[in-house]
Amino acid sequence: DDTTSDGLDRVIATLAAHPQIQIRVFNPLNLGRSTGVTRTMGRLFNLSQQHRRMHNKLWLADNSMAIVGGRNLGDEYYDAEPNMNFTDIDLLGVGPVAEQLGHSFDQYWNSALSKPIDEFLSSKPTPQDLEDTRVRLEESLAQTRKQNHALYKHLMTFTTHPRLDIWRRELIWAWNQALWDAPSKVLAKGEPDPQLLLTTQLAPELDGVRKELIMISAYFVPGQPGLVYLTGRADAGVSVSLLTNSLEATDVPAVHGGYAPYRRALLEHGVKLYELRRQPGEGGGSGSGPHLFSSSSYHGSDSSLHSKAMIFDQQKSFIGSFNFDPRSVLWNTEVGVLVDSPELAARVRELALQGMAPALSYQVELQNDRIVWTTEDDGKMHTLTKEPGSWWRRFNAWLSNTVGLEKML
Repeated sequence: DDTTSDGLDRVIATLAAHPQIQIRVFNPLNLGRSTGVTRTMGRLFNLSQQHRRMHNKLWLADNSMAIVGGRNLGDEYYDAEPNMNFTDIDLLGVGPVAEQLGHSFDQYWNSALSKPIDEFLSSKPTPQDLEDTRVRLEESLAQTRKQNHALYKHLMTFTTHPRLDIWRRELIWAWNQALWDAPSKVLAKGEPDPQLLLTTQLAPELDGVRKELIMISAYFVPGQPGLVYLTGRADAGVSVSLLTNSLEATDVPAVHGGYAPYRRALLEHGVKLYELRRQPGEGGGSGSGPHLFSSSSYHGSDSSLHSKAMIFDQQKSFIGSFNFDPRSVLWNTEVGVLVDSPELAARVRELALQGMAPALSYQVELQNDRIVWTTEDDGKMHTLTKEPGSWWRRFNAWLSNTVGLEKML
């Protein structure tokens, strides 16, 4: 995606100078790419298209193995950032589903919206530029290995004890289907045709849930349609639980401003709301099983939820890049996998419940007609009557709500 590559064209093109590496950017800006200021000006000339993003996340090997989920390529997604790390869920798919995901990649790669990075430079980087960059990279890595030796040692264990053989033995064989938005969704004037949307493909599962719906969504802005859907499910007797970020944990407080106004109505209809804390309480992440929501093992850093998953009636799971918000539905493109397997649904559900535990999250509740936040510290439960989060975060959330940004969030 081209959104955050301000001033990086030459760096990206230097990587693409490697004979075995090709790089294309999706939905690129054609005007004023060199600096943040000129790019901002350039975006204003084509705002209707430039606010849309390719949000897809996909690793694909030989069209036979694929990893899909919410994780971007960056230190903070791999427990390698001292100050903030994101918790994520990934799905490893083998066989036909990887081939389906390969079709999604081909659609984006071959789209008229994808341009080789070279097109935006007057002169191509040379093999010598690549060699110089490789030297600088090695120097940077050597320094990082010293600064973060615990993480380095941990990563090096995978060279002698690779996880892939273990994962292959743990595969759950089940019916599954890759779902993705059409690349042309980005070209729509106004709201895109429903036929182009991942949500249209997911609609039968959303409409068919009868007993329990569990959702994990880093950014949650239901909008009126989402509110009607969720309260309707809850009113019909479905147990609806949602895990999202608290104001103090989110990396985008403006999105929280789009979510907060819906809390009261959701709670009044019996929807259960859990908000992940920035710093888990003592004992967070204890117990058996995978520790998706424990804070970073290497830094004790703050954590922020970045996972996206849904579990339907303890039977089907959907894992991908899709947040339950207008941006994912209408403006960004997304990809994910729907799996029909009670065994996998139980595993994903276990992770969701782990994240909803009182030491890791606030449960948002109505008490005497007031919204309160219940959590656990040092084994003791307590209730907050004021929303946790700094004044700056509150201001950002208030501002996005006040200026009516909801549909862009």
